[in-house]
Amino acid sequence: MTVDAGSSPVALDDEAVLLVGHGSRRERSNEQVRELAAALEKRLGIPVDAGFLELASPSISEGIAGLAATVSRITVVQLSLFAASHVKNDVPLAVERARSEHEATIHNGAHLGVHPAIVDLLDDRIEAIERDQGADRRTEDIAVVLCARGSSDPDANSDAHKLARLLYEGRAFSRVETSFIGVTEPRLSDTLHALAKQRPDSIVVLPYMLGDGVLTQRIRDRTAEFDSEYPYVDAAAGDPLGTDSRLLDVLGDRWQEARTESVQMSCDTCKYKVELDGYEEDVGGARAMLRALTHQESHADRESVEENPHAHDAPEKHVAVCTNQTCAADGSAAVLERLRQATRDSDAADARITRTSCLGRCGEGPMVAIYPDGVWYGGVEAEDAERIVSSHLDRDRIVSSLVDQTL
Repeated sequence: MTVDAGSSPVALDDEAVLLVGHGSRRERSNEQVRELAAALEKRLGIPVDAGFLELASPSISEGIAGLAATVSRITVVQLSLFAASHVKNDVPLAVERARSEHEATIHNGAHLGVHPAIVDLLDDRIEAIERDQGADRRTEDIAVVLCARGSSDPDANSDAHKLARLLYEGRAFSRVETSFIGVTEPRLSDTLHALAKQRPDSIVVLPYMLGDGVLTQRIRDRTAEFDSEYPYVDAAAGDPLGTDSRLLDVLGDRWQEARTESVQMSCDTCKYKVELDGYEEDVGGARAMLRALTHQESHADRESVEENPHAHDAPEKHVAVCTNQTCAADGSAAVLERLRQATRDSDAADARITRTSCLGRCGEGPMVAIYPDGVWYGGVEAEDAERIVSSHLDRDRIVSSLVDQTL
């Protein structure tokens, strides 16, 4: 079977998909990702496995490794609602690492984002509540609140507002408001109390979540509290997106975009690429990269402790050595091994030395990043390894002659 990707046909019998969900301690949420993966496999006619960012198995690296053993082309499709740090940092970092470890071609797809199928799905969720309430939007004043998780990324939060506006356009709601259950404002409780002053006949709260987890229940609880406090307004919360088949339409589009290299990210409003008021220090992505690395290591340490109660605590420092193409050509592999050897020989250094993919400083490497200190060394040579260990890792004294940047 082949598909015309716009140039030469692409064979599907040598291709697979890794559907990446966030991962949860609630196995039901993880099972939802697996259910969508099975449904997407049936829709596309190619193998689709589920992978997770954290808290569940397999990880992205494990999922890609399993598929790379059987196919030469892998497309990572992200089951994330909006483009925040996981989409912009964590998944790309995992994909870049996998590309350096496997011969397979690996494409990285976009998040679910704002899509007509999702707008239709949300409208159906509202209609279900209207039927339960006996309400009619054509004759009654019905207000809607789209409640998302909330993010520290303004780009992700603005998409929630866009989705709410699209839901309002052309439909007979008196208003559609956007609110968040955490991290940013306006919070759900504040939005509901503000709406009560306008005295609508009813309010429908839409949990903009994939699964029926902790945050969805929190939205239901807040809505129930409001409903009991304001008897003159009939308020109820709807269901999350779940495994509705219309999500497969969105995932199918994201798959096709990725495999034909036509993914369009929101770079014009990305806080890691443009300077937004209040987020100036995030420009460049260096801090985001370190946060992503730290986040992954913290989960790896926690999982190792859960599996082995005698496992050591997380090290005091983590040293990431770029082994991407340019740094590798400049000798980063030798730097990596010398750092590991010098750390083993040290009685004072408490550090983990790992390789990482591109740190975005091509031509200035080999690059070595040490965190949580936020110190990046550039132009590092193998013979510099002992100095980095004896000064920085042993005694917390930065090797100033090698510093590329500090965060």
